[in-house]
Amino acid sequence: MANLFEESTINSMRLENRFIRSATWEGLASENGVCTSRLIALMDELADSEMGLIITGHAYVSRKGQAGPWQLGVYDDGLIPGLSKMTAAVHQRSGKIVLQLAHAGCRAAFNLTGKEPWGPSGSAKGDTIICKEMTHDEIRSTVKRFAESAARGQQCGFDGVQIHAAHGYLISQFLSPFYNKRTDEYGGSLENRARILMEVFGAIRDKVGDRFPVLIKMNSEDFVDDGLSVAEMVQVAAMLERAGIDAIELSGGTADSGKLTPVRPGKISSEDTEGYYRKAAEQYKEKVNVPLILVGGIRSYSVADQIVKTGLADYVSLCRPLIREPGLIKRWKSGDTSRSTCLSDNLCFKPIQAGEGLYCYTAKKLGK
Repeated sequence: MANLFEESTINSMRLENRFIRSATWEGLASENGVCTSRLIALMDELADSEMGLIITGHAYVSRKGQAGPWQLGVYDDGLIPGLSKMTAAVHQRSGKIVLQLAHAGCRAAFNLTGKEPWGPSGSAKGDTIICKEMTHDEIRSTVKRFAESAARGQQCGFDGVQIHAAHGYLISQFLSPFYNKRTDEYGGSLENRARILMEVFGAIRDKVGDRFPVLIKMNSEDFVDDGLSVAEMVQVAAMLERAGIDAIELSGGTADSGKLTPVRPGKISSEDTEGYYRKAAEQYKEKVNVPLILVGGIRSYSVADQIVKTGLADYVSLCRPLIREPGLIKRWKSGDTSRSTCLSDNLCFKPIQAGEGLYCYTAKKLGK
């Protein structure tokens, strides 16, 4: 029976506990994706709170893949000094940190990149092209970008990397028949839709070696008609297991999923409503042996404890509760296991969109 505050390993990475800070958009990088002192301070605070593992915000692997302003980048060697300072700050606290590698695909921000977004399939509004279908050469160059960015992260001292394949970003778009309408070897069957993911993972593994942890974040399901299903997620996870992935984080939803988006608004009123993807995790555990990280709506220590002790997941991943209370894990470890004070109101996006960076808007408004 696993315990939340016991040591464990993911490949060569030893973790002090089973709590993981899940990636988000902090809005604290420079306009060109350079890691700033404010972003380093946030990671330092999380490490000081005795987080088992910190996963950075989604770092774009090419300028064409940028999703939003003040987003962290890993697309160029000029970003190495700032990223190295980030890892040094976390390691000084004896923490562990993994770099999330991302490409927004069709959701890339043209107003920031000046480059026409691309993805698995093209789309348009009237005469305006919203997204261009990627050619085989463009797919190959993007796979190379992921691998080069992983090697850059390893050079900067990160303890591992995580492939962002969730939430309707590029790899998620390829996996989903809702977005992927291709008729070549990258579309149609699940094996074809997963091809770019498997190529990205293989290229990263070739660059970083077998002992460097490579994780992935993927959707349990898309929550859209004709989207990626739980059954297909399990099949993709099994493919990744055979290929040698080190851990899988399950999330869900896209920007087109209505109320079932990755960051769902609305107060989580009871422990029964915590853990959005429990049923998907159960199906995963029946077929896949790769360590499972479960994120989504977890607010109570007792729920986190149950998830790990029952074997539903191997790790518990949190994001919004740590925006409200960065020291939450240290508090829980001290014996004060009262529930997170996060209201799940998503008002933390307001200061980011205003260029102020990530913080709990509600707590600041209340003076707490």
